[in-house]
Amino acid sequence: METTTGCCEEMRSLPTTRRAALLAGASFAAWAYLPKFARAADGRDPRLVLVILRGALDGLATVAPTGDPDYAGLHGAIALSSSGPNAALPLDNFFSLHPAMPEFSRMYREKKAAVIHAVATPYRDRSHFDGQDVLESGFAGPGRVQSGWLNRALEGLPKGERVTSGLAVGPITPLVLRGAAPTVGWAPLALPQASEDTAMRLLDLYQHRDAALGSALKQGLAFDKAAQGDDMKPKPGTGGVAAMRLAARGAARLMAADNGPRIGALAFDGWDTHANEGGSVGRLAQLLGGLDGALAEFETALGPRWRDTVIVVATEFGRTARINGTQGTDHGTGTVALLAGGAVNGGRVIADWPGLKPASLHQGRDLAPTTDLRAVMKGVLKDQFGLAEKVLAESVFPDSATVKPMQGLVT
Repeated sequence: METTTGCCEEMRSLPTTRRAALLAGASFAAWAYLPKFARAADGRDPRLVLVILRGALDGLATVAPTGDPDYAGLHGAIALSSSGPNAALPLDNFFSLHPAMPEFSRMYREKKAAVIHAVATPYRDRSHFDGQDVLESGFAGPGRVQSGWLNRALEGLPKGERVTSGLAVGPITPLVLRGAAPTVGWAPLALPQASEDTAMRLLDLYQHRDAALGSALKQGLAFDKAAQGDDMKPKPGTGGVAAMRLAARGAARLMAADNGPRIGALAFDGWDTHANEGGSVGRLAQLLGGLDGALAEFETALGPRWRDTVIVVATEFGRTARINGTQGTDHGTGTVALLAGGAVNGGRVIADWPGLKPASLHQGRDLAPTTDLRAVMKGVLKDQFGLAEKVLAESVFPDSATVKPMQGLVT
């Protein structure tokens, strides 16, 4: 205990700014001080989850335009087919879903999932760093601001709104949720799990020596306990695909609580498929299977809250229409956004389809974007939480008045 006590003394003697940073870093501590939520008069209790796929998702492989006569020739050996072994899952008479996503297919048939195709942010270059900055900041160009559009949406909620915090899943808060509005953070299995006896000893020590840090630890333990469970340990050899499911399961448990956060964001890495992307089976299929499983985990763990939930899956940009010499795809432009949840007006592929003929491709190489991703996000925020168009155009997505909210995405 002498070593631990020394550690506590060091914490107590930290400069004020450093100690404040530690308290802020224990963002889960804010959980204790957030006001309780009132129920909406109509009984709705809306939730929004943003899932970011870092690395640029191949939208033409995720939702394949199998009815486009130019698709198969461009995507070559990795093109999906609506017939044969591992056939793509039909969505309508033109678009088919990757066979690794049967849960999303089911949700689509139940009209609780939708696809927006040929979508992109305003960004037209091909840098992951800048593309992700634009996706998360909400500005038309990179490097403009250090806050995110989802955090600014929290700030702009109507007076009396029951949503007062955002949930950031992962070891660091993604840019999209950084800003002045409060957030709480949780990372699945980020630290070794201490025994209950050890945790209680540490808690007793902190409470006697530093009330603020003691309170942070107490609330953090309670917060983590709400997310964790015996089913939160990944099986050996399952890797990142299983991690997607675990992150979604824990996040959903936290968001299902009556006093839990209503808005959350998490990111999944690894979608940069320059080589050996695979078609109906292979690397991308494994990733999409993990994403599909994560969506199913949200549905299960949210329970009755699923009814009022919208999940938006987005990526920084798409990939080239034509495969490269290593059976992969390079950085592109147009891609897909996916919606899932009980509040989604689904069973639709929403697309102003540009076609895949050489003259129709963006810069002769990419699926041309015909829908601004900000219109999708605006439509969801407006319908789920009542954000005014002026707030969306001036604060959430600055200088975007010409981009109107997409109508009818939420029931």
